[in-house]
Amino acid sequence: MTTDRFGNAWAPGLPYARGSILRSTEDDFVKLARAHRVIERRIAARGPESIFNFSGLERALPLDASELTTADDEIAPALAGSRVRALALEHLGGDPRRHDVMLFNRLTAATFATHLALVAPGDTVLGLSPTYTHPTAIRAARQCGARFVETGDVAGLAAALEREPRVTLLVLTRLAVTYDLLSLDAARDAVRLAHARGARVYVDDAGGARVGPAVFGQPKTLELGADIGATGLDKYGTVGPRLGLLAGDATLVATIRARAFEFGLEARPMLYPAVVRSLAGYRPERVRELVETTRRVGEALRVIFGERLHVTPVTAQLRADDLLALAMERAGVTSAPIVPIEATAALAMLLLEEHGVLTVHFAGMPPGTSSVLLKFIPPETLERFGGADALAKAVDACIDRLAALLRDRDALVALILGDAAGGARAAHG
Repeated sequence: MTTDRFGNAWAPGLPYARGSILRSTEDDFVKLARAHRVIERRIAARGPESIFNFSGLERALPLDASELTTADDEIAPALAGSRVRALALEHLGGDPRRHDVMLFNRLTAATFATHLALVAPGDTVLGLSPTYTHPTAIRAARQCGARFVETGDVAGLAAALEREPRVTLLVLTRLAVTYDLLSLDAARDAVRLAHARGARVYVDDAGGARVGPAVFGQPKTLELGADIGATGLDKYGTVGPRLGLLAGDATLVATIRARAFEFGLEARPMLYPAVVRSLAGYRPERVRELVETTRRVGEALRVIFGERLHVTPVTAQLRADDLLALAMERAGVTSAPIVPIEATAALAMLLLEEHGVLTVHFAGMPPGTSSVLLKFIPPETLERFGGADALAKAVDACIDRLAALLRDRDALVALILGDAAGGARAAHG
């Protein structure tokens, strides 16, 4: 699929269409700055407790005050480096005799460094995911001068391995951006097929590194047989900081590490003690608790939205096409005045402005999905907000507000980008 329900062609490298409000990543940044101003005003008026993080991400700094004295780029790794390595290898299923680890400033950096090290101009990178590969991997391949080919399924992968020239890397996604899961048999078959053709396998295991084992009983990342795997420390059972953790074959990690330092992609070593806290405190039970809370929210949303609510085993979603169609129905509008990702952005901003609800839409730049995602919700946050029914009613009320704005383009621009941006757009047509 390369167009949405409204006939808009997807933007290059993204699984959705760009519109006339959110035209580019530059506009996404303006939108994020607008969200930050909303957060600032809300906290100034009502305090930090007025923000409710329903993004499913935890991007704080888990450091004790006593650790700040050694939070130095030379001292911290000297004191915590060996502990980071041991905990990271255990977390990702590595063997200390043949595997090593590397920390990056974020997961995207790990993906990019892997491509810098393992992919040359003219090579082909293949992707296998339950739905689609994250746009960061596609951009990384193209930035390295390689061709990226999405294979769709194991049969498509086998065909691509036979058809495509110079396949050097397979990017394997266990838990997709859509939060659909790749079966264990498919993952193992993919690794076997890639290795038989001499291609290396990189597992983009952003959330799957914990969700796969904790919720679905799958092996840890490197136990899938991959050469390299990486995850983010800001999601689903770990509590930050927002870093990328990569592990795999020690020789490959050494090469990737070198490219990372050459391009400034490494994590600040002063953060190593926070990584120790995050990994040492990880418990699979917490992941299952987050999933159960999300399930309860999904039940409350289902009462209102019925079959329009898309549910996976770990998320509740309003797909952007469905959201825009629903808002248009409520507004009595027959021609879409915006594209679906802009409807999602508007709803996210309304939830933040009117209810202090922070969604994952603001986490990516650009977002990796156009859907409104509710996932891995902390039960304590849901309780503080007022429960699942209260959250579902807030979403419903904000969709009513979105519907009311569909006939007023200037108001939509101001909502998403801020008043100054709205004025500039009007002045320049």
